[in-house]
Amino acid sequence: MRTKVFVCLSLIILSSICAAVAVAGNVERWKIGTPITTYCAPPDLNESSVNNLVEGGFNLVWSGEGNLDLAQRNGLRAQIWLAQTPETLNDPSQMAVVDAQIERVRKHPAVYSYYIYDEPGASLFPALGKLVAHLRERDPAHLAYTNLYPVYASNEQLGTKGDTITAYREYLRLFIKQVKPDLLSYDHYHFASDGSDGKQYFLNLALIRQAALDANIPFMNIVQSCSYHPSIRIPNANEMRWLNYTSLAYGAQALSYYIYGYRPGHTGGFLNEDGTSTPLYVAARELNPQFVAIASQLQPLRSLGDYHTITVPLGAVALPKNAPFYVDFSGASSSLLPASGMLLGYFGKSSKPTHVLVVNLNYKSSVTTTIAGPDRLSLFDAITGKWMSADASRVVVTLPPGGGKLVRVR
Repeated sequence: MRTKVFVCLSLIILSSICAAVAVAGNVERWKIGTPITTYCAPPDLNESSVNNLVEGGFNLVWSGEGNLDLAQRNGLRAQIWLAQTPETLNDPSQMAVVDAQIERVRKHPAVYSYYIYDEPGASLFPALGKLVAHLRERDPAHLAYTNLYPVYASNEQLGTKGDTITAYREYLRLFIKQVKPDLLSYDHYHFASDGSDGKQYFLNLALIRQAALDANIPFMNIVQSCSYHPSIRIPNANEMRWLNYTSLAYGAQALSYYIYGYRPGHTGGFLNEDGTSTPLYVAARELNPQFVAIASQLQPLRSLGDYHTITVPLGAVALPKNAPFYVDFSGASSSLLPASGMLLGYFGKSSKPTHVLVVNLNYKSSVTTTIAGPDRLSLFDAITGKWMSADASRVVVTLPPGGGKLVRVR
C-alpha cells in the first residue's frame, strides 16, 4: 500500500513539474514591445477616463480584473494589482490567492504586467526574488514589476553602505542579482519649489542606464508631474519635455509620471480635483506619442554613450574631441550656446554609433544649431513617424525648450 501511495504521489509531483515546464516552455518570456507610457496614482477606470488616457497617449493602465475588457477594447495594456506582499511565499493561503488570480487573468489579451512592490530596501530582495521567480514560472509572458528608490535615498532606505554612488551601485547590483528583473524602474524628482534643479538627476540616469545595459534589460524613468511637498514644484510643459527627452537620450524605453489623478496633498498632475484636465495633460498628449515614436526607433539599438557639452553635471560625461556626432553653434543663424549645454545620446547596433538624439538642455528657450555627423544624415519626425533625408552631413535644426531631434546616418 505504501509503495502504491508513493508511486501515485511521485506521478502527481512529476506531472505538476512537467506542467509547469510546459507552461514556461510554450510561452515566450516577456518583452517590452511598444515602449511604455504610463503613470502613478491611477484614475478610476471607466469609459470616460479610458478615453482621456488614450487621447493623452498613455498605453499602459493600472487595472483591476474587472476592467480588463475595457482596456482591451481601447487598445490598452493593463498592469494588474497583485494580491500579495513579499512575505506571501511564507503563507500557503496567500499563495493560493495569488496563484488563483494569475490563473484567472494570465490569458487575457490586455494583461501586460503584475505590480509587485514600490521602493524596497535591499533586505527585501531575497523574498522579492522568490516571488518573481514564482510568478515567472506560472506566467513568463507578463512582467513582474517593482520600482526602486532614487539615488538620493538614504543608506538606511537602500539597505546598503558607502557614499552615494557606492551605496546605490550596490543597491542596483543586489536587486538585479537577487530579483532578476525583466525591467529596471526608478523614480527621481528633480525640480525644486525655489526654482532650482536637483544635482543628481543625470547621476541617477547614468547609474540606471549602465545597470540596465549590463543586465541587458530595458529601464523606466518615473518623473515628476506634480508637487507633493512644499520643496517640490509643479513642472511646466517645457520642463516635462526636458524630462522626456533626457530620458530618451539615456536609453529609456519606458516613462511614467507621478502623478496622474488628483490626490490630497498634491497639486498638478493631469487631473484637477473636479476631474477636469490640467495644462500638463495637454503637454502629455503631445509628448507621449513622441516618446513612443523615438523609443521605438531606438529599441533595436544599443545605447553607446551619453555626452554633455559646456556644462557636465554630476555623473555625466563630456563630449569627447573628434566625436562622430557633434553640434556647431558657429553658423549665422545659430543661437548662442546655452549655458546648460546640449546632450547627445549615441546609439547603434555595434560599437559604431549610427544614431544620435540631440537634446536642448535649456528648458526655457529654443535653440538653433547645426548637427554634424560622419556622413549624410536623415532626421526623424517624431510627430509623423517618418525619416526625412538631409542629403548632407550637416543639418540645421531648431529645438524647442527641453526638446530634441533624432538623427541617423543614411
